[in-house]
Amino acid sequence: MTADQPETWVLLRGLTREAGHWGGFPAQLAQALAAARAGRPPPRILMLDLPGAGTLHRRPCPLSVRAMLPACRAQLQAQMQVQMQVQMQALDLTGPVYLLGLSLGGMVATAWAAAHPQQVAALVVVNTSLRPHSPVQQRLQWRHLPQLLRLLAPRDALAAERAILALTSAWPERHADVLADWVAIRRARPVSAANALRQLWAAARFAHPGAPPPVPTLVLGSAGDALVSPRCAQALAAAWGCAFAQHPAAGHDLPLDDGPWVAEQVARWWDGTDRRANHWPQDAGTPGA
Repeated sequence: MTADQPETWVLLRGLTREAGHWGGFPAQLAQALAAARAGRPPPRILMLDLPGAGTLHRRPCPLSVRAMLPACRAQLQAQMQVQMQVQMQALDLTGPVYLLGLSLGGMVATAWAAAHPQQVAALVVVNTSLRPHSPVQQRLQWRHLPQLLRLLAPRDALAAERAILALTSAWPERHADVLADWVAIRRARPVSAANALRQLWAAARFAHPGAPPPVPTLVLGSAGDALVSPRCAQALAAAWGCAFAQHPAAGHDLPLDDGPWVAEQVARWWDGTDRRANHWPQDAGTPGA
């Protein structure tokens, strides 16, 4: 990538969610990154779907996180080719790209960085839990499992999305406006119960090697996460010795609850990071601080 080309950030959503569920966050991230990197071309934000969801909702989801990578990388290639045609300029179609993954998307992003480090410049994982760094009872708050299973094949789309919002947001009453969009997504590109179960199974089984990611990494967590224990993000950052920041109150869907905060943390970290190693600016805190 040359200095006159925009940086490419790739966003990956979580269980049964798709690109359309990012809402206003991509614009918030683009604005924060552009402000932090004045004088550089505005960043390019691309959103991919995991197999079994979004544009791939009719495709059977693989039963492992690593097996999801080919579909994600193929989408990236296709979207970059579209960008090249629209912008009429040569683009680097192989990377490096900057991955930001939420929950299951963070697992996929982590596996991507481990398998193809030459394609990944940096990694941001949000409210992600990984074996062996967190026990199973922390990786999913089990009191919510029966409700999650009931949501796999709901009869009422609005009731299902309202329940998901209540599970993933600390302030669902603030986000009532997203329900219409989420219902429309569910009706247009429904995730089958089988694919939801396959994604859940892949997430539960995924284990990351003990070595930290081979690229600069930022872990973000939410103190108010009711779906996954906040200890999971803390444990991950401590195990990897990487940059870490925790929102004091937001829920599992941190980009929904406080997208500007996430964008600011990413921009501050990337603007101040030593690209050769994991590092956190001195005035922003360290894991466990």
